[in-house]
Amino acid sequence: MDSDLRRAVVIALGELGRSDDWRDRADAGYSLARFAEMPEALEPLLGLVLDPGDTFVTRQTAEGLLRRKDRDGLTIVASALAVADDNHADYIHTAIVDVFSIFSDDLDEALRLSEEMAGDTDDRVVQGARRLHESLAEIDPVLRPS
Repeated sequence: MDSDLRRAVVIALGELGRSDDWRDRADAGYSLARFAEMPEALEPLLGLVLDPGDTFVTRQTAEGLLRRKDRDGLTIVASALAVADDNHADYIHTAIVDVFSIFSDDLDEALRLSEEMAGDTDDRVVQGARRLHESLAEIDPVLRPS
């Protein structure tokens, strides 16, 4: 894995995420989510999940982070949920339902991770993890193991 190239991509996507065009910001958020484990991606991703200009950017970025189905993506979504206004929270909730309403195994793992994050040392993550867990707990997935 080439760390320098990955950093360069994160920087470029971060710049795209500051575009005046909502389409550029949405593309940047969804793509930048693939690099959520990198510290340089955290602030741009939080800014895009809470995009003040267009909730489509919020929706796309949240979906990209949630589709990772890992602690890095869920932690950023939880951090955003902790401070999101009702409008942004609704779009984040829609992304949560879309990503975790199909496979029960994915939902179970997300529930486990959100419970684990509720013990984090960062109060923002703790508060957001509780909101995330509440959203996840409302989902009745379509497919369960036989």
